[in-house]
Amino acid sequence: MAPVTHNVIVGTSGHIDHGKTSLVRALTGTDTDRWEEEKRRGITIDLGFASLRPEPGLRIGFVDVPGHERFVKNMLAGAGGIDVVMLVVAADESVMPQTREHFEICRLLGVKHGLIVLTKVDLVDWEILELVKLEVEEFVEGSFLADAPMLPVSSATGEGLADLKAALVRAARRVAPHSSEGLLRLPIDRSFTMRGFGTVVTGTLASGRLSVDDAVEILPGNRTARIRKLQVHDESVEQATAGQRTAANLGGIAKAEIRRGMCIASPGALAPTEQFDAHIELLRSARPLKHTAPAHVHLGTAETTARVYLLNASGRRAALASGESGYVQIRLANPITAVHGDRFILRQFSPLVTIAGGTVLDAHAKRHRKDDGTLQILKSMRTGSEEEVLLALCESRPFGIGGKDLTALTGRRESQWARIARASRNLCVARRSPVWICSEQRIRQSEGRTTAAVERYHKRNPLEPGVPVEELRSGEFSGAPPFFAELILGRLEAAGTLTTDGELVRAANHTIRLDRDEAEARKRLIKAFEEAGLHVPTLKEFLPTLPTDARRTERILAALLREGVLVRVSSEFVFHTIAIEGLRKGLAPMKGATIDVPKFKRLAGVSRKYAIPLLEYFDRVKVTLRIGNVRRVL
Repeated sequence: MAPVTHNVIVGTSGHIDHGKTSLVRALTGTDTDRWEEEKRRGITIDLGFASLRPEPGLRIGFVDVPGHERFVKNMLAGAGGIDVVMLVVAADESVMPQTREHFEICRLLGVKHGLIVLTKVDLVDWEILELVKLEVEEFVEGSFLADAPMLPVSSATGEGLADLKAALVRAARRVAPHSSEGLLRLPIDRSFTMRGFGTVVTGTLASGRLSVDDAVEILPGNRTARIRKLQVHDESVEQATAGQRTAANLGGIAKAEIRRGMCIASPGALAPTEQFDAHIELLRSARPLKHTAPAHVHLGTAETTARVYLLNASGRRAALASGESGYVQIRLANPITAVHGDRFILRQFSPLVTIAGGTVLDAHAKRHRKDDGTLQILKSMRTGSEEEVLLALCESRPFGIGGKDLTALTGRRESQWARIARASRNLCVARRSPVWICSEQRIRQSEGRTTAAVERYHKRNPLEPGVPVEELRSGEFSGAPPFFAELILGRLEAAGTLTTDGELVRAANHTIRLDRDEAEARKRLIKAFEEAGLHVPTLKEFLPTLPTDARRTERILAALLREGVLVRVSSEFVFHTIAIEGLRKGLAPMKGATIDVPKFKRLAGVSRKYAIPLLEYFDRVKVTLRIGNVRRVL
């Protein structure tokens, strides 16, 4: 048999007892009702799966869904991965309530391809069949199924099955091949234990590739496992690719740790979310959706309760009108795995009916303040190009976004986004590995804030040469990655705006300006310590004699110490650098020899009051090394 080159998933939809399961069995020979209760009651309760190889290279996988209103949540777990919908309408009943709900779900999920099957045609005459055709045509008018083929079929007699298979092949050919370049993501729709194998999970591979022996992560929950064996439609394979119905035998994890709604991903690539921003469309049949309304969220195979916050709400009584669309934040009761572009369904909290569908925009959104520019950013995420989506993501975060967060938000590799950023004038690759991308606008804003912060510092501290970098880190760069400060300071220095001197940053045009009293105090400080040599007065004695107040005097002294004009030896004594260097030169010929306090006093010509602090200073700066009561000159 020719290898499969094109995989397409067809999902059934329609009212209970309209013949969906019988139709799949007639097409494939597989009974998708696998539970004893389903066979006993004659209704489908959970998802069923089958496959068909209608021509070389093509495989059609069927997801058969339950039609009873009580099991819509099971239907939704299978609807998220379908490429083509097969809307099934019984000719003896026509359009029924679950026909409508299933149809709306497929439309809201963005299914683009489909066909309509009128089943049980052997039970009606020609006139009834024509009437049902008219009703169905009217029902799908203006939708993605408006021009879909409508095929009368009888699963009991086989009438129309050949035409249906041919129509399925034509529909499958219109489905674009799935790309496997994205990150691995397999939403789990079923889990069970096989004797001799252990835990097995199934699902439609949403993106990426999955291979035997791969290490994987199960989300939410951060459990890890290894792929022992893989099957695609009951055939053992070494690798499964996007768009294929996949069964994975997991090693290192028990079935009790797995549930429907979890997701298999590459370790560390994706992350569950507890709230996301989205755009939703409310059905005309739904009641107005109030701000903070509770709802059920169905995304992929996951389902949880949530509250829906209207992002353009003007008060707690605000509501989205029936048939309208808008931007919302979904705050989940339980975490799920979602990425940008995922489609989801909202069902009313009670009674359980489908009310809306939406698209995930920011999968890891923060809570918003009013008028923070969120709506404009979300509009770009919804309708923009790849560059505009990346730009919107970067502008939604004050310091840009890193590779790991990008993959978790979008399900795409960071290298893909880096290529887009490098080609854009509006984006900057701030770090290559791991990649970090910023918007130029955010960078310019940060540059402006940094420059303003330095200017404010100079104004408050006119005698200081600059602001410590750490002060900027804890202020303007609070919450930023460690390299971000260097990026901004480097750009500002290259532009000639700021100058970095060691751990200090100053405006390029900043000079220390002293008033008359300050200049006089500086001059007297320098002269007094230069003339005193090694017989300096204590700071406590000398500083009060200067013509400036204590605060300004301390700043002048600190500036002279930073400039190296003066040297602080102890809390009490400060010496002119000329005196210290002269004493250092006097010790140099004694290198390797030892010197005690009396000998040092004679060498320096000072009393013990000065000798001890000077020797301790020379110990600290590694000119001498204390050994008991003597020092070795180094």
